[in-house]
Amino acid sequence: MTQAETSQFLGTEKIGKLMLKFSIPCVLSLLVSALYNIVDQIFIGNSELSALGNAATGVVFPIFIIAQAFAWCFGDGCAAYLNICQGKKDTQSAHKAIGTGMIITLFTSIVLMAVFFPLKTQLLTLFGASENSIGMAVEYFNIILAFFPVYMLSNMMNAVVRADGSPSWSMASMLVGAIINIVLDPVFIFGLHWGMKGAALATVIGQVVSFVISFLYFFRTKTFKLTKKSFILDFKAFAEALKLGTSSFITQMTIVIISLVCNIMLAKYGAMSRYGVDIPIAIIGIESKVFTVVINLVVGIVLGCQPIIGYNMGAKKYGRVKKLYKSILLCTIIIGAASTLLFELAPRSVVGIFGTPTNIPNPEDYWIFAEKTFRIFLALVTFTCIIKMTSIFFQAVGKPAQAVISSMIRDIICFVPLILILPKFFGIEGILFAAPIADFIAMIVAAALTMVFMRSLKMSRSKQN
Repeated sequence: MTQAETSQFLGTEKIGKLMLKFSIPCVLSLLVSALYNIVDQIFIGNSELSALGNAATGVVFPIFIIAQAFAWCFGDGCAAYLNICQGKKDTQSAHKAIGTGMIITLFTSIVLMAVFFPLKTQLLTLFGASENSIGMAVEYFNIILAFFPVYMLSNMMNAVVRADGSPSWSMASMLVGAIINIVLDPVFIFGLHWGMKGAALATVIGQVVSFVISFLYFFRTKTFKLTKKSFILDFKAFAEALKLGTSSFITQMTIVIISLVCNIMLAKYGAMSRYGVDIPIAIIGIESKVFTVVINLVVGIVLGCQPIIGYNMGAKKYGRVKKLYKSILLCTIIIGAASTLLFELAPRSVVGIFGTPTNIPNPEDYWIFAEKTFRIFLALVTFTCIIKMTSIFFQAVGKPAQAVISSMIRDIICFVPLILILPKFFGIEGILFAAPIADFIAMIVAAALTMVFMRSLKMSRSKQN
């Protein structure tokens, strides 16, 4: 299939068939990506490291997300820009933005390493590490940080691979790396008794393999070609891509801000409660990983559809754009509803996957707080899913302002103030109630933005006719 045929295919094939072709590999790819952190936590929780080990990985997780925020910003931006260029039949701009994005991703990873390494103890303490877990957290973080360039480039390139019409290659990259991680975790943790160091080494070895597979793809791209000129910094082309990736950056950084504020408040009010500091931090760490799986299902569907959305938007086929949105929304609602049932009916079963606590004073308090967290904190997870999906959809259609608003309203404008205020009146449970209240308010805003956008599409179609 030629470049022109590959692009035209996105504007003519049936929507359902396109969604299956592009979304399933993307969903699997992102689920595998989530496994990198989850697998470590499962094996750690079931080892002698137990709950304190889970607390240690939980405080490292937000720093992972910082690196991912930059990588996804550059990668998703370049991907969306590539698809819009395809719809406009512009073959000259995309490769410059992608080459520049790869250089900037590498530079950013080195800067983050230089900043984080000397401040690691302060950072991990800030994100909730206690005197009981700080040693484990530092040991894990040292190894993870050393491989930031590989991790960030792999994430950045994967987004471009998907947008180039090769979601299966992207999936294979992540899948092979995750399988290696899963195989090496028990060998390093249980067989060699390397503890946190073993978990970290298993993760980074998997990341290196994923990076190599993604890198090899750029020698066989479909709709663009990288040359030496692609890597001459072109800030004009990259600026357009950066605008489209801003929503991804904000979405990921809000997770960091939420984790920071949430962990600080959990440590403060946990110390005043029956649960202490380490139980709330460990449970929220588990909740974050489980929540990531649910969100990645939704994000995988809409990101998988991004090439289809971007092409049809660029080609002004607005009827197909609207139909795509409805199909994605239906899938999102189904995922959110199924997750809600699971979290409400079987929270202990979900948390139990991550091991039984053996190194904390009152294990029953661990399970009580776990049930409260999943039943309250994730009560409106369906709304959360729709809000995240809406933000990425706006990014795909080239509406960065709406994407940013959708992303920020729930996390920054609503959740952070609520998490600071409610515990003063309701104690540690107030932190848990902040999430569903924020979801409800943000859902109203996301729905309003979507209706305005759909009305504009209808008007544009009328003018065409």
